[in-house]
Amino acid sequence: KMASRSEKDLFCTICHEIFTDPVVLSCSHSFCQACIQSWWREKQMNECPVCKERPLSNPPISLALKNLCLAEKTKLSEGAEPGLCSQHNEKLKLFCLDHQQSVCVVCRDSKAHSNHRFRPIDEAAEEHREEVRESLTALREKLKLFEEAKGSCDQNAKHIKSQSRNTEKQIRDQIRKFHQLLQEEEEARIAALREEERQKSKAMREESEALSRIISDLSNTIRETEKQLKAESVSFLQSYKAALKTAEQRHLQEEPALSAGALLDVAKHLGNLSFNIWTQMKAAVCFSAVVLDPNTAHPELNPADNLSAATHGERLKLPDNPERFSWCRAVLGSDGFTSGSHSWEVEVGDGSGWEVGVVAESADRKGSVGSGSWRIGSDGAFLAFFPPGRSSVLSVKPPRRIRVHLDWERGKLSFSDADTDGHIHTFSHCFTEKLFPFFSIKKEKTLKILTKPVSASV
Repeated sequence: KMASRSEKDLFCTICHEIFTDPVVLSCSHSFCQACIQSWWREKQMNECPVCKERPLSNPPISLALKNLCLAEKTKLSEGAEPGLCSQHNEKLKLFCLDHQQSVCVVCRDSKAHSNHRFRPIDEAAEEHREEVRESLTALREKLKLFEEAKGSCDQNAKHIKSQSRNTEKQIRDQIRKFHQLLQEEEEARIAALREEERQKSKAMREESEALSRIISDLSNTIRETEKQLKAESVSFLQSYKAALKTAEQRHLQEEPALSAGALLDVAKHLGNLSFNIWTQMKAAVCFSAVVLDPNTAHPELNPADNLSAATHGERLKLPDNPERFSWCRAVLGSDGFTSGSHSWEVEVGDGSGWEVGVVAESADRKGSVGSGSWRIGSDGAFLAFFPPGRSSVLSVKPPRRIRVHLDWERGKLSFSDADTDGHIHTFSHCFTEKLFPFFSIKKEKTLKILTKPVSASV
């Protein structure tokens, strides 16, 4: 089939094929982008192959022309019989390695494919099938990774809901305890107030009754005296001495006065009320220098609700998030240190199967932490572990309680017996990254971070 003139306008004058990514030079001539760039590299000069004008070095692609060429290629491919060349109607027997397309023997001898390399179509197809198979294998591996990631994501979403429910319950339980303490404190203080009201009200009633009796006696005396003053002289003179004596006795009575402290001691009940309540509540409050991070805990470690203890037990079904230890049975403190001096005490109890120390933020949490940790531990022998995965035997007896002291700037990590203050071991190292408190236990053992009581004082 011969191409019409309008169709010939869609052919590149360099490769004699329909344009691929056609560019339009400033002289209005069009070429395939790859063809013109190859032409310029070969000639070592940027000029139009047709009119020799020197255009821009990076001419733009003509989208309109590109769309026309795509439409023409589609029309030709739809009109051609399967396995036949759309231009020469010959059987496609060869594959051009330079143009990466199937061609017929006429195409091979055309100017468009001069000096090109060819392969038999079946041989080329098998080579490219192998490439596609390798690509497909890689895609299947990629799909598997994304499916595993989605599975982890779904598991994380489910675990987040579980975490939220459990954490909310623990928050409510903790707050409920304080509500109960406050309620008991309120009831005790209201009871004390009402008891003082009862006692002082009773005292006022008794004093009021006594005053009423005195008032009655004085009133009777006054009435009798006034009656005698109105009597006849003889009668008055016979009784005035008795009346005068009675009046004098009444004068000798102490004048009435309210006793001090009769009113309620409001200051005692309200003064520094919130501070006094806090003082009473401090026994229920304690502070932990290290709070365990459950998101780092190995699936066989179960942190306590208050996050100050961990127990080795049955393996839990937990997400394998990047922070979590999956090989070493360990858990980290929630806060890391990049400066300052920090101390905490750990109760490891009797026996072995524990390790305590610090670990670098970059340490491997899916394998051995030896290259990024400084710790001591007892597991048959009492050892000190330090980078790069080395250890040394400690000559002292493992204590029940250990004090850990980290001085980040000075590069000192010290361990001592918390009961006797006896020195156990000190690491010296120039720390350069964030360090986290590290705890490891096994053999159904429990490890506890010791808390400190909170004081309230002025």
